[in-house]
Amino acid sequence: MKRILLILVLFSTTIALSQVKTFEKEVNKISKRIERITENQKDSLKVKVVAIDKRLESGEITKTVATTLKSEVATYHARKIEKLVGEQERLLQLLVQDKTNGKIASSKELDDNEEDENTFTVGNSTFRLNINKGNNDVSKEKKAKRLPRRTTSQFVFAMGVNNVLNDHEFSSLKDSEYKFWQSHFYELGWTWKTRFSKKPSQLYFKYGVSFLWNNLRLDDNNVHVKNEDLTEVALFDDKLSESRLRHVQMNFPMHVEWDLSKNKINKDGVKRDRTHNSVRLGVGGFVGFKLGTRQYLEYKDTNGVDQKVVQKDNFNMNTVNYGLSAYVGYKSTSFYLIYDLNPLFKNTETRNISMGIRLDLN
Repeated sequence: MKRILLILVLFSTTIALSQVKTFEKEVNKISKRIERITENQKDSLKVKVVAIDKRLESGEITKTVATTLKSEVATYHARKIEKLVGEQERLLQLLVQDKTNGKIASSKELDDNEEDENTFTVGNSTFRLNINKGNNDVSKEKKAKRLPRRTTSQFVFAMGVNNVLNDHEFSSLKDSEYKFWQSHFYELGWTWKTRFSKKPSQLYFKYGVSFLWNNLRLDDNNVHVKNEDLTEVALFDDKLSESRLRHVQMNFPMHVEWDLSKNKINKDGVKRDRTHNSVRLGVGGFVGFKLGTRQYLEYKDTNGVDQKVVQKDNFNMNTVNYGLSAYVGYKSTSFYLIYDLNPLFKNTETRNISMGIRLDLN
């Protein structure tokens, strides 16, 4: 909590200077920090796994103990990734709010203003007029005509409600054992968007990597209970105030996207893409794997003492995950739908479904 408050204080004191920054640069910084966090934790995990393997080879520990130790260190570093990436997610939310309130400009806005007011073109050469306190200095900048970019990148943040379908039946939501509005999901990731054609068009292939936090809250004072190869829902003895199953996974999404934004013809006569300025539609899927699963229980025991229990187990969930996803929206905001094709739990026909709002920050 102290760290979060410190971040908020530092952020609020720099608002006055935010105009010299650009939205894209700040988002890029956050993205690089997330990549660094993930790489550092993975490197640390590899070192520990190698050390455990050496102990196993030397006969210091048994294979069962080695497997247990590897599971523990994997869970520890997955939790570290979740915590540290969560802090960067909060910074992103503050940044998006500042962009919405007009407190920070985008590089596109700055570039457009500079080109319109301070440049003129003769042939293949661009001249920039620098105005400084009434003194006009004309400096020639020979700028080669840049080819239109075929690939762009986006920072993605999504959130919404989370639940399950039984036997692929959408009507099964009516009888779901999970609370609909209290079961949430959050997704944070980075995508690249590449045109199918060399020339500017409206059809793209979008791909990337993301982290997904799925939360499922059981209703009617129930909890998840692992019974050998089956995971069942059972009534809890004490009155629960919280019964939440969280599973975190790393996804690799792929979509075909139609972006209906009108292209732009610059003063140099080159036609360029203008993406995320109109209606967008994306259809595709994802493949990924789970980083960890935990069940959170909160209740009062028979003595009236508050109890908080965290149960760390995979609860027979499938480690590898794949499914379909789609989104439709306007500019950077879209309605988002994700549906798992493989069951959430082994030996069941229960599949996770998520729907909500998605932001693609170009």
